[in-house]
Amino acid sequence: MSSVLHRNLNLNLPMAVRGEGVYLYDAAGKEYLDASGGAAVSCLGHGHPDMVDALCDQIRSLEFAHTSYFTSRPAEDLAEKLISLAPEGFGRGKAAFVGSGSEANEVAMKLARQYHVERNDHKRHRFMARRMSYHGNSIGALGAGGHTQRRAIYEPMLIDNLLISSCYYYREGRPGESEQDYCTRLLDEFVQTIEAAGPETIAALMVEPISGATLGSLAAVPGYFKGIRAICDQYGILLIADEVMCGMGRCGDYFVSAQEGITPDIITIAKGLGAGYQPIGAAMASEKVISALYDGSGMLSNGHTYMGHSVACAAAKSVLDIMERNDLLGNVRRLGAELEAKLRTAFGDHPHVGDIRGRGLFWTLELVENRETKQPFPVEKNIAGRIKHVAQQNGLICYPSQGCINGEAGDHVLVAPPFISTSDHLTELVDKLQTSMDGVLSSFAAAA
Repeated sequence: MSSVLHRNLNLNLPMAVRGEGVYLYDAAGKEYLDASGGAAVSCLGHGHPDMVDALCDQIRSLEFAHTSYFTSRPAEDLAEKLISLAPEGFGRGKAAFVGSGSEANEVAMKLARQYHVERNDHKRHRFMARRMSYHGNSIGALGAGGHTQRRAIYEPMLIDNLLISSCYYYREGRPGESEQDYCTRLLDEFVQTIEAAGPETIAALMVEPISGATLGSLAAVPGYFKGIRAICDQYGILLIADEVMCGMGRCGDYFVSAQEGITPDIITIAKGLGAGYQPIGAAMASEKVISALYDGSGMLSNGHTYMGHSVACAAAKSVLDIMERNDLLGNVRRLGAELEAKLRTAFGDHPHVGDIRGRGLFWTLELVENRETKQPFPVEKNIAGRIKHVAQQNGLICYPSQGCINGEAGDHVLVAPPFISTSDHLTELVDKLQTSMDGVLSSFAAAA
């Protein structure tokens, strides 16, 4: 019996022993195509020799120095590189490095609160997010988000947040309503929620520019984020862009905010930043936010023991160097178009695939019982969970999830293959996904 407190105490998980390129191998020698990069993490695949060298070199010279006493060359180089890549408005900004996306969003929330306090705007302490958003599993980040399933057991411990609708046109657009009219309706709702709550109490809005696992690589309709940015400016509310899952090249650029034509006040990143070679996340503060700290206390009212960890920062800098050296953003764009085409060819007419959505190498199939009515499968059938199990048996690691509609109903399958993938890998991905889905859905139809 394992002494590890696993996520599911009743599962017997295979033992992963080796990774090579886009594949993982278990102790029995079975090969798995890692078509989701774990959770959109392993963007460089597994066992990349340049990453191994970078990690070993850094450990030999400096493994750790506490940031209350020292800075380090890896942290300085990584921050300089990220700021140079960030959207307009970050040229004199700064980055803080922590251990995960959840921690990065905690730092972002604290930084947003401190920004207002430094400006003597002490009433601003509340956070806004979107329904079914997910910003991390720590208490603060979980409290800010709108993921009903993950929040449920902890509700009494969570902050008093404010939720607005997700930008989910496929599900929530009204009959005959254009994307433009839908966008206007959502922006009006945002304003009404602010006015009802009292704008003087709101510190920040936290959003995923492309929603991650909970809503399945869901992009907003055109004009939505520019409208959100303008409203935040109007009411003095900071805009935090949570790019933990969608950022760092996953959607074809380092920052999805730039693709949407906006400058957030704070950007959070993780996952692909370290590519799985070290745990790391970052909160990046714009010039606007940093100026308030300089004009006030000159301090960051937050600290973690492992902030700016030398080995983690060296790993992340190496990830960016490899991406640049090998034009992996170009590869993401090229393969992203190819993956979309393959998914639409294989599943575009599938009776149980209601929506195919995504960007770059970040794609989702939303599954439905009835394609015409968009009726989801019954929750108790656990279609997503069954697909995950069967796909793994078939040597495919994908990222199915349940609850995209209301926290309970709605099944989808997300794929996020490594940036080093080839056309052959994409063909293997789609073939194995088709076999796995058909196996589950045909057995469901037969039992119905």
